[in-house]
Amino acid sequence: MIVVLFYVTMPVTSTKVLYIPKGSTSDIISYLNKSGYEMNTLDTVIVRSMGFIQSGWIDIEQNKLTKMDFINKLITSKAALKEIALIPGETYYVFLKKLALEFNLSEEVLFSLYDKYKHKADGNILADTYALPLGMKEDYMLFYLFSQTNKKYEEFSKKIFGVYDKKKWYTYLSLASVIQKEAATTNEMPIVSSVIYNRLKKGMRLQMDGTLNYGEYSNTVITAERINSDESSYNTYKNFGLPNDPVCAVSLDAIKAAIFPVKSNYLYFVRDNRTGLHKFAATYEEHQANIKANIGVEKTYTKVKTDETKIDAEAENIMKTDVTKQKPSSIKDLFNSIN
Repeated sequence: MIVVLFYVTMPVTSTKVLYIPKGSTSDIISYLNKSGYEMNTLDTVIVRSMGFIQSGWIDIEQNKLTKMDFINKLITSKAALKEIALIPGETYYVFLKKLALEFNLSEEVLFSLYDKYKHKADGNILADTYALPLGMKEDYMLFYLFSQTNKKYEEFSKKIFGVYDKKKWYTYLSLASVIQKEAATTNEMPIVSSVIYNRLKKGMRLQMDGTLNYGEYSNTVITAERINSDESSYNTYKNFGLPNDPVCAVSLDAIKAAIFPVKSNYLYFVRDNRTGLHKFAATYEEHQANIKANIGVEKTYTKVKTDETKIDAEAENIMKTDVTKQKPSSIKDLFNSIN
């Protein structure tokens, strides 16, 4: 008994917020031991006599406490969670600033860690809503966001291709990010995707404004001066192919559209001032006519399309059909045409 009393008063050093995976008590004790908490079979016995360890985020509240207090926290203390949304089409730059502000974190540390562990300049965090614990440190926060994103990417890729090829997947993310920036609606995404495929296959520059809304320029208006001065790979007016990195965070819908474009001969599109949707064209002459049709028309952006085409219907069907029931387009020529 004296040995046990001595054992439960031993000091434990912990992060103030701790993530506990789902599993049996012995599995969790083993996980904690591997994570540096020096837990063993005796801890398993103590926990079982008191209850069970909760999975999820645990609010430890302090860095140094006794073994008994630590075990009690594991059983009783759920961490307070706060939701934060990474909006589809937003860049990592804007999101990290928002993350720092809402969770009282260091911007400098977040950006430094992001640069250290990123796979590509953007697209490392899936556009989604996350419930994150208050009090989590910058490194744990980014590790969690990166790991959750990679898990979802791997799951989605395996549903479509049966494997997860990270290099190829991030090329799709670059394509998806352009779609995310350009499409007015979810149902437009496979059509915008087809324009990108068609232009790449013909060796045409994409010449899309949205690719210049990267990083700190996420929400800036693209001007002729900006197009002329920007020397990055994101400038698709100057460079052929896709940007070297994703432009922004993307949704699973945009990724889906990147992999399953509609079949079209479209090469151009312009936003319709009346509807806010895009008019697509196969020829430059038709495209110019669509541009001229906007002259003098007030921007009302009703989002209502009066004349739906077969391609519109195909795009809608792509977006509502499960990926496991669709066949990915051949991308051999596409990947030969990009960076």
